[in-house]
Amino acid sequence: MATIAVVGAGLIGASWTALLTWKGYDVAVYDPSPTASGRLDAVTAKAWSALRQIEGAPATPGARRLCATVAEAVDGADLVIEAGPEALEAKQALIAEIDAACAEEVPIASSTTAHKPSDLQKGARRNPARVIVAHPFNPPHLIPLVEIVPSPATAPDVTDRVRAFFDGIGKTTILVKREATGHIANRLAAALYREAVHLVAEGIASVEDVDKAVTAGPGLRWSVMGPHMLYHLGGGAGGYRGYLDHLGPAQERRWADLGAPSLTPEVKDALVDGVRAEADGRTLSELENERDAALIALLKARG
Repeated sequence: MATIAVVGAGLIGASWTALLTWKGYDVAVYDPSPTASGRLDAVTAKAWSALRQIEGAPATPGARRLCATVAEAVDGADLVIEAGPEALEAKQALIAEIDAACAEEVPIASSTTAHKPSDLQKGARRNPARVIVAHPFNPPHLIPLVEIVPSPATAPDVTDRVRAFFDGIGKTTILVKREATGHIANRLAAALYREAVHLVAEGIASVEDVDKAVTAGPGLRWSVMGPHMLYHLGGGAGGYRGYLDHLGPAQERRWADLGAPSLTPEVKDALVDGVRAEADGRTLSELENERDAALIALLKARG
């Protein structure tokens, strides 16, 4: 796969484009926004600066081409990455347009955060078997994870080819064996976020202290090992079985006590006010720069 089409140049599509051109791929981009070119320039400059810090010597970049139509972007592409708006009907319409325009054997990989590939395939009447989800974590040029999600109707060779592509550009791919809303990582994130909201809504802790509880505690461990392996270590000589036998009942008690908050206007206000206090005057751009600097340092430390 030498030529990649990226359809949609928002937050995710622009980051994909920056990473792929850094890796030496020629990328054809379509986005209807009149500001797409400037956004791509800004994101590319920032992403390449970060990638130089992580990878050292600059790469030999590929060429980026902004196209006037979807058909122009996908013409001659070896892979199409769909990164349009996160609304099912919009994605189905966009995939239908891609499917009608590009060569029949070309995989269409959606970056969707939550939609199932079987739902997205309804927009591809010509060849639905080439539609798959390849969901990155934001920002894709820094976070290694890509979730590969086929539906029962996705052709096995499409799954293999798409996964091999993302492995080949240095991503950490995982295979979602059975499609589920939100895939894997966002379901895990949603479970944590639900309790984070509950703790604030019930007056148990402030927004800032909930965030600190993650970043200064389990978040550090989660950056090097997942929950199953960490509890394997937490079981002492008995390992995971010892943990489940000895501390499993305590986990079940905590599960039973977890909250199910609603995002009422009052809860939204409490969350927004708490984040505003935690940000302490820092702009979104400043916070984003802090996040990226920390991610770069962590990625360099991990090697």
